[in-house]
This record gives sequence, structure tokens and C-alpha cells, in this order.
Amino acid sequence: MKNMVHTFSLTLDWDLIRLISQIDRFDASWASIEKKEGQSLKHLKTIATVRSVGASTRIEGSKMSDQEVEALLKEIDIKKIVDRDSQEVLGYFETLDLISESYEEIPITESSLKSLHNILLKHSKKDTWHKGDYKQHSNAVEAKLPDGTRQIIFQTTDAGFPTQDAMSSLIDWYVNDNETHPLVKCALFAYEFVSIHPFQDGNGRLSRLLSTLLLLKHGYKWIQYVSFEHEIESRKTEYYRVLRNCQAERPNEDVTDWIRFFFKALGKIQHQLMVKLESKGVETKLSPREKSILTFIENNAGCKSGEIAKKLGIPNPTVKRILPELLEKNLIEKFGKGPGTNYSIK
Repeated sequence: MKNMVHTFSLTLDWDLIRLISQIDRFDASWASIEKKEGQSLKHLKTIATVRSVGASTRIEGSKMSDQEVEALLKEIDIKKIVDRDSQEVLGYFETLDLISESYEEIPITESSLKSLHNILLKHSKKDTWHKGDYKQHSNAVEAKLPDGTRQIIFQTTDAGFPTQDAMSSLIDWYVNDNETHPLVKCALFAYEFVSIHPFQDGNGRLSRLLSTLLLLKHGYKWIQYVSFEHEIESRKTEYYRVLRNCQAERPNEDVTDWIRFFFKALGKIQHQLMVKLESKGVETKLSPREKSILTFIENNAGCKSGEIAKKLGIPNPTVKRILPELLEKNLIEKFGKGPGTNYSIK
């Protein structure tokens, strides 16, 4: 069944209905889960924040690993932020933190979006001239090819009145549409925002932050404990392909594929969250050595068995025996082969 929502065409088929139902069923049980898992959730939120900050900035070109992001965030009060990657990480963290703490008080207005953009880029000196204001120049989205050349992925809305009109229209629709399902509204807002590309830079990062903001405002509070950004990063090629395919048909394009991508990503991280919560129950039954190895891996992603043995003072054969057991319990992940084999938290 084909529907028109805002300026988009959307085919609401059984697959999309199933995905919406799946997400909403999980959400209906979340209040009881949250009450039972309070302490575990604090820990998961810390991990999710680091992963979200790292992933969203890497999508846009940052080279910082999650471990480097975590180390930076622990030192932000004493370390001078001079390199661009660190500036972007800190800006993303502060914006995400504000959204997490104050989402109920943040209205969906042009003024609020400009304010969030200002916070996102406030540590970046090169962005001082445009942060918090709509773009003054065209900013087509480009991809850098292996040979160093650039290819346009999609054209964005022209600067000036076209951008102002498009943003005004988007927010007017979002605020006044009381019929469209909240999940569809969240997905469409993120899509249209990144398609307009209203700011000179930072649009991709802000679109992902806005996804979290809108989901929180609609009551999907579990989004704080998993990383939507990390899931997007892991499907980056598909993410850009779906965006490009939909945007190629602008205006009045069919956005069914984007909605499906967005919902599947949410469904995947919901599943990951349940696995993590279940693993917390498994962790309570671990031996002291198993717990120490798991904690070390959590704090040193990408570590190898020899490094674990040396740092913890546990015989290497014992470490090599315990690692497969942690893998089987779905608590850690294994990467690489042979001497390059390393481990990270699940």
C-alpha cells in the first residue's frame, strides 16, 4: 500500500509492519527491564557512548579508535584539544551528553537544531565561521576514491532561501503530523535532514544525533544503552547506497528502502542489547580469573592472548583455555587469525 508522508512516497508492506511491531514489542517491555537491570545499564550506557562517539566521527573521516576516544574523554579536563579528530570527538560527546540528559526540554525547532550544531562544532576552530548557522555555499556529499579523486554521492539543497524553506517545511511537518507512526517520523526526519544538508559541515553527525534525540522524545529510552551510530558504521556502504538510491529520485521520492534500512538497524541493536543484558547474568557466574580476563579485554579492545597473560600474570595456556569459553558464552569477539588474533568485548 503506497502512502504519501510529508513530500515522500512510502510503500507500507508487511515487512515494514513486522519491523515496526518487533521494535514496539521490545519497547513495551522496556520499563520492567530497566527497573530490573539498573546497575548493568549504567555500565552499558558508558560503553555505548564511547562507541557512538567513535563510530559517528569515523563515518565522517576521523581516525580515532574507540580506545583512543575513551582515553580522550577521560582526559578532557586536563588535555588541550588541538587536532581536528579530537575536536570532533569532544563536540560529539558533549552534544550526545546534552541530548541524553535534557531530551525532554529540547524542542524540535530550527533554533534548537542550530544550537545543537553550535555545540557539535564548538571545539573546531576551522568551523567557527559557520557553526550554528545554515550553509552559505553548496555542499554536495562526496566520496573520496582510492586514487584520491572525489565522486559526488548526492546533491544537496541549494544554500540560502531553498535551505531555509526546506528546513521550515520539515519542522512544520514533523511538529504537526500526529498520524504517522513515531518510528517512521524519526526515520524520515533523519533522511530529509541529511538530504537538505542545511549546515556547511557536520550534517551527517548531527543527523545521527537527531535520530537519538527524536527516538528518546518518543519514549524509546533503550536507545541510550546501545550504539545506533556503531551499527550505521558497520553498514556504511549500504547506508550511503540506500541514501543515494532514494535521493536520486528527488523530489517526491520513494523512501521505502531507507525506512527499511533504518528499522532493521534499530532491530539489530535491540537484539544486541538483549544479548548484552543476558551476558551480564552469565558474568556473575564467572570465576575470578575469567572475570579479570573479561575486564581486561573490555578495557583493552584488540588485545592478544599473550598480552593478557603478561599483564594479568596468568599463564598463557590458561588464558588460551579461557578465551574460547568466553567466546562460547558470547561475552567477547575474536578477530583475525594466527599471530594476529585479537579480542574485544561483545
